[in-house]
Amino acid sequence: MEKNRIHTEKAPAAIGPYSQAIDLGEMIFTSGQIPVAPDGSVSDDISEQTRQALLNLKAVVEAGGSSFDKVFKTTVFITDMAQFGAINAVYSEFFSEPYPARSCVQVAALPKGVSIEIEAVALK
Repeated sequence: MEKNRIHTEKAPAAIGPYSQAIDLGEMIFTSGQIPVAPDGSVSDDISEQTRQALLNLKAVVEAGGSSFDKVFKTTVFITDMAQFGAINAVYSEFFSEPYPARSCVQVAALPKGVSIEIEAVALK
């Protein structure tokens, strides 16, 4: 099985030894996308952070030749479970029924001090 690197300028560049995503032919596995805007800014608002993380994730998935309609699993990492409702409100703007399977985990900290990171697995 051949693995190919996926990269787009429409999402933040990797800040370590990893790829934005890997294409395995029929499936795309993304790295977690944090809410850094193309200009490098990060909002303090969790709704805006969620929106930007999802926009970045969407750009990576699309760069791999797929779409959010083909995402079947996401993992959401957050630093405060009290923000779960606000995150869900924005998340539901990007995905429709049947929603992807999802895990949501509270973590102690995320890169660059952000409050959310989202990764996905999608079919091509």
